[in-house]
Amino acid sequence: MAEAFARVHGSDILIPASAGVSPGHDVPLDTVRVMREKHIDLRDHFPKAIRHLGRAEFDIVVNMSGLSIDYETSGKVLEWRVDDPYTASYARHCEVRDDIERRVMELILQLRQESRDARNKLQRPGVT
Repeated sequence: MAEAFARVHGSDILIPASAGVSPGHDVPLDTVRVMREKHIDLRDHFPKAIRHLGRAEFDIVVNMSGLSIDYETSGKVLEWRVDDPYTASYARHCEVRDDIERRVMELILQLRQESRDARNKLQRPGVT
C-alpha cells in the first residue's frame, strides 16, 4: 500500500520500492479492494522480499515490519508502527490503509518542503 500511495502521490519527489522481511504469497483480496476504493489498482502487484532489492541504495528506508531489519543503508531509516492487515477484517484493512496513506502523504510533504528549502538556499547564496 505504501509503495502504491508513494507512486501515485509522490512521483515528483521520490522513486518508491517496497519489499518485506517475510512477504506473503499474494496481495490479499481485501487489500486490493480497499486500494481500489482509492482508485489504485493493485491486481498486478505481488509481495517481494528484501533480497529482491539487490544492492540498491536508498536515501530513506521505511521499516513497517515491527522487526529489526538487516538492510545496510547510508540513508535515513524511519520506523513506522503499522499493523499487517494480511489476515485482518475488511474494516481493519481500511484503517491500516488510511494510516499508511496519512504517513506517506506526510513524508511526501516533508520531502517537498526540504526540496524547496534546498532550492531556495541555492538561489540565495550567502544567506543563512
